[in-house]
Amino acid sequence: GPGRLPAAAGEEVAVEGGPPDHSYSLSSGTTSEELLRKLNEQRDIIALLEVKMKEMKGSIRRLRLAEAQLREEIREKDRLLHAASAGTRKRHGL
Repeated sequence: GPGRLPAAAGEEVAVEGGPPDHSYSLSSGTTSEELLRKLNEQRDIIALLEVKMKEMKGSIRRLRLAEAQLREEIREKDRLLHAASAGTRKRHGL
């Protein structure tokens, strides 16, 4: 039958393919110690993902600032080029 992948809010969605195959699938004989270990693993993963998200948000912020600075430099250079070419046309009577 279809395999399952984790979805938002802990739900599962069917996926074409084989049987369920993920490290946190539980058998009926799972002990509380195993459950606790799996829960702690999931918490560690979530904590790492949160750190990565913060890092990525910082990178996006820096990239947006750099983009704004580059766009400003381009506008300034375009303005200077336009002024220089207008001055050249005037000097040559164009």
